[in-house]
Amino acid sequence: MNAHCDPLFPPIEPYHSGHMAVDDLHTLYWEECGNPQGVPVLFLHGGPGAGLSPKHRQFFDPAHYRIVLFDQRGAGQSTPLGEVRQNTTPLLIDDIERLRVLLGIEQWLVFGGSWGSTLALAYGQAHPERCTGFILRGIFLCTKPEIDWFLNGVKWFFPKEHAQFVADIPEAERDNLLQAFGRRLFGDDPAASLRAARAWGRYEGSCLHLLPHPEVADQFGSDAVALGVGRLEAHYFLHDAFLTDDQLIRNVGRIAHLPAVIIQGRYDVVCPALSAWHLHQAWPQASFQVIEDAGHAAFEPGIAQALTAATERFKLNGTL
Repeated sequence: MNAHCDPLFPPIEPYHSGHMAVDDLHTLYWEECGNPQGVPVLFLHGGPGAGLSPKHRQFFDPAHYRIVLFDQRGAGQSTPLGEVRQNTTPLLIDDIERLRVLLGIEQWLVFGGSWGSTLALAYGQAHPERCTGFILRGIFLCTKPEIDWFLNGVKWFFPKEHAQFVADIPEAERDNLLQAFGRRLFGDDPAASLRAARAWGRYEGSCLHLLPHPEVADQFGSDAVALGVGRLEAHYFLHDAFLTDDQLIRNVGRIAHLPAVIIQGRYDVVCPALSAWHLHQAWPQASFQVIEDAGHAAFEPGIAQALTAATERFKLNGTL
């Protein structure tokens, strides 16, 4: 690994990439990195709508793993950006299967954080026979209390950022911020939609870390990220992520026989630790690690260290 206490592997470029049309509307960007003959691992990004970063490739030993990454519908380099039509959790699960078949992969290790953990659980429970294990971070089960916490509860820790988030929403509409943002994000005024998406993205980006990272808030507030994050998160929240009540906990039995690591920042304000605890209570066989000096982001030093250690542990133990 890198010197200077960097837990990530060195930067790498894809050896194979492409675009996969999944219907008449959506085309998904995908890439493969590392060892073409290596152990397959699937990276699922957060959001929904946040898209990939080149740094996401660096959680995995490129000599050992065949690293598969893709931008989900409406995110990153997939087109159209921010599109919510024909965008549901079952369709994302179908997309993963389509990509697996396209690449000729029988089974893979599934790695996801935040919304990526939601999708990893939903995919695994739908297709347990295709998974060899799970590395999950910043658990989000997309339940109503979690959605309410993100929209309203975070202000107890980030009052200034929350005030900026709701600044364009009239007082009379603030009793239901999700509906208020939905009206703007999906209304007929493109300028209002973009403004709401920027506010949403900047709010989330401001709350990801234990210590301030203003450059991340700027990145999340940029059009390229905000259009995906703001529109898709609101869309999925408005539809309870197209999941039934507590579905991901109720169906843990479908994947409980597979090895799993749950990694959670103690001071994760975006996806508080209670959800990870609920998952671990339902899945006691899974390893559960609380990083005591971390917030939500995957690149918090302690979380990045735990994630790369998990990929190494799967490699060394021959679990796969």
